[in-house]
Amino acid sequence: MSTPIHFAINRISAPRLGLAEFAAMSRRLGVSAIEIRNDLPGVELRDGMPASDVGAIAQAHGLTIRSINALYPFDVFNAERAAQATELARYAQACGAEALVMCPLNSLDDRRSTEERYADLVAALRGLRPILQAHGLVGLVEPLGFEECSLRHKSVAVRAIEEVGHDGTFLLVHDTFHHHLAGEDAFYPEYTGLVHVSGVEDAGLGVNQMRDGHRVLVGQDDRLGNLPQLRRLLDLGYTGFVSFEPFAESVAAATDIEAQLAASMAHLRDGVASLATPA
Repeated sequence: MSTPIHFAINRISAPRLGLAEFAAMSRRLGVSAIEIRNDLPGVELRDGMPASDVGAIAQAHGLTIRSINALYPFDVFNAERAAQATELARYAQACGAEALVMCPLNSLDDRRSTEERYADLVAALRGLRPILQAHGLVGLVEPLGFEECSLRHKSVAVRAIEEVGHDGTFLLVHDTFHHHLAGEDAFYPEYTGLVHVSGVEDAGLGVNQMRDGHRVLVGQDDRLGNLPQLRRLLDLGYTGFVSFEPFAESVAAATDIEAQLAASMAHLRDGVASLATPA
């Protein structure tokens, strides 16, 4: 069965382009959605671009802003985090973004027990729910597969979402990099609101050595199993966006990023199609 892949592009893929250039490139590539970020120096949120300008550029190019990436660390909820979430939510609403990506604490200094981390996760979801709902946003919970992360597994995130009430306010980000690092075989298409894709090609790295800086566009030498992951998600019914999120400096600095993205899209389309079960 052949299922179309609806691609999106995260701003980290081409941070040196102006937003209008980035939007125009996205449309040339046939993409209908983008993600913007609050952690890139000199780009949109960090350089003070008004939300109305961001929204106008996206609208002029016929693009959906799927998310702002990211609220961190969302699972350490306090007055500071509430204020940060409210500021991001206001910006997201004003620029027309649909969702806010939320990343958990990733620190070797986190001494909380597993039980304390889970209790804090549930408390954070309860605290964030009214902020998100007041601004018409979805909170996209993104477990990070690093060993030191407070929330590594999607199964734990789903349990917390169910505990606070699964009403669509919170969904998951399935990140193919973090899925591989976490060693989790669980897929939750009905809870998934966004998929992030990137590849790792360095054959000398152990899984526990893979970091964001190793993440490139997905190609023939990918070690993360992007193709079977996407095939599984599509077969289970996922129909949302699949967004490119490479962090490697080699990608950020590429002068031919449009051609590289086009090649990666073709690789993913062809590879995922080749894994389809014959009708």
